[in-house]
Amino acid sequence: MLEVPGVDVFEQGSGDENRGASMASIADVAVAAGVSRQTVSNVFNAPHRVRKETRVRVEAAIEALGYQPNRAAQALRAQASRVIGIRIESIQADSLTTVHDRFLHALAEAVQAIDHHLLVFAADDPDDEIGTYSRLHRTGAVDAFVLYGIDEGDARPAQMLRLGAPFATFGRTGHDVDHLWVDVDDESGGAAVAQHLVARGHRRIGYIGFPEGSSVGERRVTGLRGVLDKHGLLGESAGLDLRGQDEVANGARLAAVLLDRPDPPTAVVAASDTLAVGVAQAARTRGLVIGRDLALVGFDDTPTAGVFDLSSVRQPIEAVARCIVRALLPGLPAGRSQVPACAEQSTPQPPHGRLLAPTLVVRASSAATTQGRASSTATTQGRASSAATTQGIKG
Repeated sequence: MLEVPGVDVFEQGSGDENRGASMASIADVAVAAGVSRQTVSNVFNAPHRVRKETRVRVEAAIEALGYQPNRAAQALRAQASRVIGIRIESIQADSLTTVHDRFLHALAEAVQAIDHHLLVFAADDPDDEIGTYSRLHRTGAVDAFVLYGIDEGDARPAQMLRLGAPFATFGRTGHDVDHLWVDVDDESGGAAVAQHLVARGHRRIGYIGFPEGSSVGERRVTGLRGVLDKHGLLGESAGLDLRGQDEVANGARLAAVLLDRPDPPTAVVAASDTLAVGVAQAARTRGLVIGRDLALVGFDDTPTAGVFDLSSVRQPIEAVARCIVRALLPGLPAGRSQVPACAEQSTPQPPHGRLLAPTLVVRASSAATTQGRASSTATTQGRASSAATTQGIKG
């Protein structure tokens, strides 16, 4: 501990300096818990050194007294800012995804759990982003960084390694042996969707995905194709794979191409809920009912999916955030170690990665079997035929 004669930098003398924000001092907590001031300090900065029963007693005293440590003094002592930085993504027009927003919220909670704060900033492009990271790291304003939206061949991790700044990524470049990363197993998500649709009798399954080069999109369709190949259905789904930017309008445009074929698919998998909404629009304009005439599954399980009763693959975003913070923790100059567990359904990827399993949420858009839809269609046609005959008799 850094010391000045007669002054402990952590508690700043008797603690009176802290009373503007909190009426209790570290000395008050020590007396209430029956421990030394150093033990209270260890509860905040080195909890592994404190026995569980002692830590529980100190934490109870902290809670009862409403004690708040002097963060500026802590940072000075530990030479740490207790801040983790991340660039916020720009808003995408005509996109319904909320994954980025969910991730920021989850990351803020995970960072708070280790007594840090999250600093978010905007940047015009990747070069501007790296420049901001460099300035924040050089000035000591931020202890570590989180990179979002990593894709195949992304240059940012290599640039961060050259900076020497601690960081972890959400996503993979394909060459990730030198840095910390956490990602969602999109391939297993695509496989789960295909298995779900095949089990419900579908043989012609279309896919509307992201443009070529998107590693996330490619992994999703790879999982889909793997299951179709296993069931001998790749041939029946040939030519039903179309790509476009993640926008509702593109989903509708590409779905129109699939649905206007002489032999349209009975099910469509969209690489995002945004594209899936476009597919639903195209189906509706053709008089098709989603879940009866056409099965539809999206990805990301956004609030939109719940509203439209759309089956979708849910990414474990909250667990991703926890895993990233746990990965960063050993390299941080200060912080508590009681961050929540990473995730039960996660697989370590040596040397520095972790892969998390997504979950398929089945709703009405894909729940019915093809036999069920055929029966429903036959019933509808029978009613129409009966109505026509009745009208003929009346005539």
